[in-house]
Amino acid sequence: MSLLDKIDKENVPQHVAIIMDGNGRWAKSKGLDRTEGHKEGAVSVRKVAEAAARARVKFLTLYAFSTENWLRPQEEVNMLMELMVHTIAKETENLIKNGIRVQAIGDLQRLPKKTKSALLQCIEQTSSGKNLTLVVALSYSSRWELANAAKAIAVGVKNGVLDENSITEETISEYLATKDMPELDLLIRTGGEIRISNFLLWQAAYAELYFTDTFWPDFDEKCLYEAILDFQKKERRFGKTSEQLEKENQ
Repeated sequence: MSLLDKIDKENVPQHVAIIMDGNGRWAKSKGLDRTEGHKEGAVSVRKVAEAAARARVKFLTLYAFSTENWLRPQEEVNMLMELMVHTIAKETENLIKNGIRVQAIGDLQRLPKKTKSALLQCIEQTSSGKNLTLVVALSYSSRWELANAAKAIAVGVKNGVLDENSITEETISEYLATKDMPELDLLIRTGGEIRISNFLLWQAAYAELYFTDTFWPDFDEKCLYEAILDFQKKERRFGKTSEQLEKENQ
């Protein structure tokens, strides 16, 4: 029986997010330039997205470029932006074929014009995809997102659209970049580090966390399915006791 067949299709995480870490270290371990690691990482995006669709995951959010990544050497930043343009152009037809629609979250205004244009064109061309929504987090950080939400809420209160006494957790969620997405179920980080690096901090409140030593370029269909199977072993109590859940499920 394949790993995909072992997955309980009634208990698949509807929203999976991945911190794609380890491209540079993968390249270094093979005596290659960091650029080659990023190129191979782009191949993994396609493999994992298609595998997620086969497993019936509905939303897959990938941490592609953080706001902190703008601090990297300019040569590497330029290369990453060019790689994104090339990858988007190359993969759009395949995304359409597999019923995968693309969306993006982050401060997209900071992207180079060429990168932003390619991304928006891909979003438009894949908009009818029904099998999976692939969300690319570009120029994104959770603190940036939360600060923007706070500003928007403050403006709403000032303009009389919101009552400060009625602001709830749900209100805040409605002002986040992920407001139209399901709750985050599973957060995966590749590359061996055990931290979430300013990614989906609010959304990860009750997500299951899965860390693997596998570098992102080596993370494939098998690795994704192993993470999902691990998720399915967990009892998600959301603050309740096991006994309460058992009664609710009777």
